[in-house]
Parts: sequence; structure tokens; C-alpha cells
Amino acid sequence: MKIGIITNLYPPHTRGGAENVIVRTVEQLLAMGHDVFLITGQPKKNGVGIALGKMSVERVYRFFPKNIYFTLDDYRHAWSVRLLWHVIDAFSSSGSSAVSQILADEKPDVVITHNLKGIGLRIPKAIQAMHIPHVHILHDLQLITPSGLRIFGKEKEPWYAKPGLMMYRAICRARMGTPALVLSPSQFLLDEHAHSRFFRGIDARFFPNPSPKPLDVVRDTHRSGPFRMMFLGQLGHHKGLPFLLDAFAKYSGDARLHIVGGGPLRALVEERARSDKRIVYLGYTPQEEIARCVAAVDAVVVPSLCYENSPTVIYEALSAGVPLIASRIGGVGELIQDGKTGVLFAPGNEDDLLRAMQKVDDEKDAFAARSSVMRESVAPYALPQYADRLVALCTEAIARSLRS
Repeated sequence: MKIGIITNLYPPHTRGGAENVIVRTVEQLLAMGHDVFLITGQPKKNGVGIALGKMSVERVYRFFPKNIYFTLDDYRHAWSVRLLWHVIDAFSSSGSSAVSQILADEKPDVVITHNLKGIGLRIPKAIQAMHIPHVHILHDLQLITPSGLRIFGKEKEPWYAKPGLMMYRAICRARMGTPALVLSPSQFLLDEHAHSRFFRGIDARFFPNPSPKPLDVVRDTHRSGPFRMMFLGQLGHHKGLPFLLDAFAKYSGDARLHIVGGGPLRALVEERARSDKRIVYLGYTPQEEIARCVAAVDAVVVPSLCYENSPTVIYEALSAGVPLIASRIGGVGELIQDGKTGVLFAPGNEDDLLRAMQKVDDEKDAFAARSSVMRESVAPYALPQYADRLVALCTEAIARSLRS
């Protein structure tokens, strides 16, 4: 099968878990013998026109959509500039023209789209106009709110923003057109889009993300020494990092907090690590080393204040047999069995987070003994099975397209 994959970001330009999922999926599809190519964005400094290159085996087409800045540079600009960027992204034909040109040359059997913000919201209609079966995979709330984020405690939209948000959603609904199939890694995300009147009359299904490759390390006993926790991800307010640091400062047990990642709050993390020797900042860690870092701790902390979809870090922790201490928010609770594969706490509640930390600390031997249970909990989401199901769903979409 010839499969085209379109995404706003692809290595070396990445932001989070969505790109990791796409990379793993591409690798598996290639290993299965499918012909896979990608279309993605790139910074203007790398060139404006379409450039074809190779990452390893896959063909990667890159272009800079004619807009003010590249997707990853949004934090550098004022809200007024970002607003104009969103308008251009919704109405410009730059991205859809580039995609149409590539698809006309490649002639794929099916096209799978992921996040499209930043390379052009007119892309779905361009695919559908060419009568190519179109499968869209959701990753966040970016079709519902421009930032893609919803923060705990700020769920209620201010009255003055409602007209603009209603218009934004109407434009996004129109731009998405009628995909043959929509897949969502969490039921939470699927429900949120349904509530905002997306994909009515379209086949939309819950389809969990693939888990990382399992480690060759078996965690069946607790290691001696202090209670070791790890935060892994983007160093940002929405990920609950300042909240975690403030709570950890009050934790009275013998504990260590290891922090892995980069982002706008790096300076804060470095300052806290200097003032509190229990905090260890490991900086950016290559993807191939992350699993081993996770396997070296007693728990992974996911203190998110944003409504998460299906965080990759949860799959990584459970695949390594490591329990989670996580906010009960968005799709997080769909993956964690409270008290068995981790402990959930109320988002933004410092006392409840400290309670969860203490519970895992007190029961770390019991959690370590359940490492096989944790690995088994994500076994159904193994990458080969995920890719097989994805190909089967694409085959169904192709068959429906031929019948219509």
C-alpha cells in the first residue's frame, strides 16, 4: 500500500508526543513493506519551495507555508501577530497547493493527516478534492481552540472570546471537510470534538496510540535508596511543572526528583536544582535513552494542568513497568488503573499530589512487584498490532471510496 502522511512537524522539528507517535508508526509501516512518504513543514531559513529528502528510508517532502513564522516559533510573538498567523493559516492556499502538487506526483492509495496547524487548514479539502481516501488522526484540541490547550480552572470561556471561538470552530469544521475516517487516541478527545459539533455523520473512532518498544529490563524488585521520581516532558506551565516543584519542596520524605526535557521554564528548573540538591535536572535526553531513564526511577510524575489527550510518557512508563503519579485530567485516567498501575490525584491540588507521592513511596515495593501488570496493561497497544489495525482501517477506507 502506498501511504502519504501529512503532519505539521516531523524530526528534526518536533514539539512533543505526537511526533514520536508518527515516527514510530512510519518505521513500522516501512518494516511491513508499505511505501510511505511524508509531507511536513520546515522553517523559512531552510527554504520556501518543496524540498524532497530522506530521513532514513522514508521520503520526506518539506516546505515553508507562506506565513509569518514557523509553527515552533509561536512563543516568540505577541498575541496580535499569532492571531494574524491563524487567519493566514486558515485561508491561505499555500499549503494546500504544495500538498496537491506532491499528491499528484505520488498518487497514494490513502492519505493520513495528523496536526495541520501551521501548514494550512485547507489541506483536508485538497485531499478530498483529489478523491483520495483521507484518514485524520487527532492529537489535541487545536481544532477547538487555537492554542490546542485547555487549562484546568480556566475551562469557562470568557464572554468576549466566545464569538471569536465560535467563528474559529466553524472555520475549522468547514476546512476539515469529510474525512473517510477520524481516529482519536482517547475517548475524552473524541467526546470533546463531538461536543463542539465536529465530524457529524463521519466514521469517528477511539483508537489508542501505540506504546514504545518494551525494554529488555524487568523491574520486579524495588531498588534501595531514596524514593526516585521523574518528570519527563516539555518544561512549561501547562504541564504543571511549577506546581510540581512547589509541592516537591514540601515533601518530607527521602526523595529525589529527576527532570528530563527542555522548554521555556528551563531557567526555573536549573535554579531550583541549584537551591535544592534533591532535584536533578538531566536536560534534553535522546529518545533512545528515555526508556532507560524511566526504568531507573520508582515513579513517573505527570502533573498536567492542561487537558491531556493520550500522553506518550504514560505509555513509556508503563512499558518499563514503572507506576505513575498523574493528574486525573483529560485522557490520562483512561490509561492508568488508580492504585494498581499508578495513583491519580486532583489536578492543581497540592495536598492531593503530596498524598499520591506518599502513597507510592509507602507502597513502592508493592508497585515494583506489579511491574509485569503495568507492562501487560499497555501490551494491547504494541506498535505491530497498532500498525496492523491502522492498515486494516485504511484498507476499509479505500474500499468505501471505491464503492462511492
